[in-house]
Amino acid sequence: MAIRTSSAEWKGNLKDGAGTMKLGSGAYEGPYTFASRFESGKGTNPEELIGAAHAGCYSMFLSSLLSGAGFPPARIATTAAVHLGDGPTIALIELDTQVQAPNLTESELLKHAEAAKKGCPVSKALAGGPEIRLTVHLVK
Repeated sequence: MAIRTSSAEWKGNLKDGAGTMKLGSGAYEGPYTFASRFESGKGTNPEELIGAAHAGCYSMFLSSLLSGAGFPPARIATTAAVHLGDGPTIALIELDTQVQAPNLTESELLKHAEAAKKGCPVSKALAGGPEIRLTVHLVK
């Protein structure tokens, strides 16, 4: 199986320092600061990247489950809201997904959506950590 790498560099103290995060593939490189993580400053933050990873992983895993069940999706769109709480700690991740798939029923969608929430590799990596809530919508 593949090994994926990413890197980060931080310079300076927590409040005034700054850093860069970079994906090993070269698809993304960007700055992060105290303000971009804990306030509303420019740049990204680890939680935002975890959210993107979780949304992408969940969408792909749900696609696999639906396709295997005979409901190949035309579109799956997932947003992950990662809540940073006291500590700081990631306290909650809310996945909100819209699925468009021919002949898919609400009950079949809910069954596979919950299975994908439990089974995608990023969800498994986060097991025992934050609560993960799921809202799923069937789009016609």
